[in-house]
Amino acid sequence: MSNNLSTVQQIYACFGQGDIPGILEKLDDNVRWEEWADNSAQNVGVPWMQPQIGKEGALAFFQCIGSTMQIKDFQVLSLMDGGNQIAAEIKIEADMLNSGRHFNDEEIHLITFNEAGKVVRFRHYLDTQKHIETNN
Repeated sequence: MSNNLSTVQQIYACFGQGDIPGILEKLDDNVRWEEWADNSAQNVGVPWMQPQIGKEGALAFFQCIGSTMQIKDFQVLSLMDGGNQIAAEIKIEADMLNSGRHFNDEEIHLITFNEAGKVVRFRHYLDTQKHIETNN
């Protein structure tokens, strides 16, 4: 198992325990969160899909998740090791606190590492239309 794969497993274990500081220590100081050239969920203002920079930005993402949704189920179905990139197949079920809606989604998380073993980019590949509808 690669060090990067092990780090991703640790990140998801921290997430499951609500240990956000444990996640942040695995990130590069200048991590790019949800950096896209064009993303329809970002374009219409879905708050948890907004681009963030640095550990403060990643913390803002987790605070947004905590204030907008109650996660009912979160499963890492598989992890794929691509060297400096790890892809995670995720299943998530949540109740949206703002809209009262419930949703299930299957996502791919793409995590990119630098040579020091720190996460430098994190992206969610998901059903953007579902997230847009859930946010309204």
